[in-house]
Amino acid sequence: MSGEMRWQDWITAILGVILFITPFVFGDTSQTAATWTAYVGGALLFVLGGGSLLFRWNPIVEYLPLIVGVLVFLAPWVLGFSAITAMAWSAWVIGVLAFISAGSALLMGGNLMGRSAATH
Repeated sequence: MSGEMRWQDWITAILGVILFITPFVFGDTSQTAATWTAYVGGALLFVLGGGSLLFRWNPIVEYLPLIVGVLVFLAPWVLGFSAITAMAWSAWVIGVLAFISAGSALLMGGNLMGRSAATH
């Protein structure tokens, strides 16, 4: 991936931090599936966003935040915590924002157009 810092990577990392702290903010750490989704999804988004800021990764790795965004979005239904309104909405909103952020980084970086990392 490109060596320059992209705003999308910052956004992805920040969304990861926000998702990670949502169980504490909403005081809902007793819901295991919702809490673990926030912890794991938040940590993955933070690592992937921060890693994209710091390292020149293979372009395939740049698709991972897209996948994590989709998984976080689907988690309330798949893991059965869609009735926990605050946690479900935070997963839905952050999942969509992570997908948009990562997708725009790929579009602007050219990886969706088949460019190699050497052309960046």
